[in-house]
Amino acid sequence: MSFWEKLVNAIGNTAGNALSAVVEAIRTVFEGDPETRRKVAFSVAVIALSAKMAKADGIVSEKEVQAFRDIFDFPPSEAKNVARLYNLARQDVAGYEAYAAKLSTLCSTCAANCPILEDVLDGLFHIAKADELIHEKEMNFLHHIAEIFQMSEVRFDQIAARHVSDGRDPYKVLGVSPADDFPTIRRHYHVLVSEHHPDRLISRGVPEEFYVIANERMAALNDAYAAIEKERRAA
Repeated sequence: MSFWEKLVNAIGNTAGNALSAVVEAIRTVFEGDPETRRKVAFSVAVIALSAKMAKADGIVSEKEVQAFRDIFDFPPSEAKNVARLYNLARQDVAGYEAYAAKLSTLCSTCAANCPILEDVLDGLFHIAKADELIHEKEMNFLHHIAEIFQMSEVRFDQIAARHVSDGRDPYKVLGVSPADDFPTIRRHYHVLVSEHHPDRLISRGVPEEFYVIANERMAALNDAYAAIEKERRAA
């Protein structure tokens, strides 16, 4: 059975229930298959929170829908099932805060700044910026999600900086200071490259479709490092 078939089965088994029940289904249906459970939990997190975020500015643009498809290249035969989950999330009376908190419990083995939850946040940023503008309400939504995920303010600022095209601060993207010497910056950059390499997503149980986000993340890190290197050489 394919990953999407298992996900659809989990949705089907909770038909008519609040979206929070889907989280419990993930926890139980895939209890003996932790790898699939991570993939399902991650996918449901991005799908559901994307639906919640769409309500933040009241507009779902075609570009945002396409950005969603960039992450989840599901087969046409599954479109109705994915839409079903999306609409369930959008219509659920439960606030996104409660749902995000419940999702974070599926990453109970993670400490603060959990990389899996960071992947989720990156996916939400990818969708939010699809129309070339992250609205203030969307940014507030993303910031609150980060707080619920117990992500530090510094880490959130670093993630947000990767997704701002105009006036992007390369030092903030890498999480370093302009006062740091270049060898220190270079070492930190190599650590980030190792931590965020697309191959690392496999071990975290992130679906392969999410590689588009991982590649985008790596491009931002590489561009930031190149900008700092150029600046230091010119100094």
